[in-house]
Amino acid sequence: MEIIELLKSGLEESGLIPSNDQVSAFMTYLSELKKWNKAYNLTGLKKDEDIIIKHFLDSLLYLRGMPGGETKVADAGSGAGFPGIPVKIMRPETEMYLIEPSQKKTAFLRHIIRRISLERIEVLERRIEEIKVSRELPSPVDIAVTRALFDIKEFIKKAAHIVKRDGTLILNKGPKVKEELKRLRGVYYDLQTVTLPLTEITRYLVIVKLNGKVPG
Repeated sequence: MEIIELLKSGLEESGLIPSNDQVSAFMTYLSELKKWNKAYNLTGLKKDEDIIIKHFLDSLLYLRGMPGGETKVADAGSGAGFPGIPVKIMRPETEMYLIEPSQKKTAFLRHIIRRISLERIEVLERRIEEIKVSRELPSPVDIAVTRALFDIKEFIKKAAHIVKRDGTLILNKGPKVKEELKRLRGVYYDLQTVTLPLTEITRYLVIVKLNGKVPG
């Protein structure tokens, strides 16, 4: 299967119908990621198929926990742009903040944003806990997302201060998620079991509803 057809097939399995411009943006993203990866070591994945499935399609699983319409989203520990940039490509109305402390990675993020002409997206070269609302962020976000960088309890502690009191945190987890959930107390969450498109890999989407409570 050609790479473009693989991407389209995976998006379709995700319930997404991409425009030609969106497909083109993903193809440019793939090409630039591979080019920069040679010098900057942005990802351990080298094959086109792996990048499309395990980065692009995996990132888009977050859409299942996000409402439609305009939302303000922070991607904590964005790395090479996952899940923030794939989400932004498919949901251009989203106001996106990519939070990443590595200078090499933020250089790539700024490059790819220009290269595929994304608007209403900003790169913050900081750790999540260093971000101050009304300084780096103009106002609290509706949703904070992260990709396996933190455990659930740690992410709530580090990210809750940049999210609205009734906002949401979304994490994409593997099979060890149940151990993490056992350690949560006084936290409202929804757990969605999903299959990564074009694979038989199970992912666990943890959607934490903030209500002013931060676990001790």
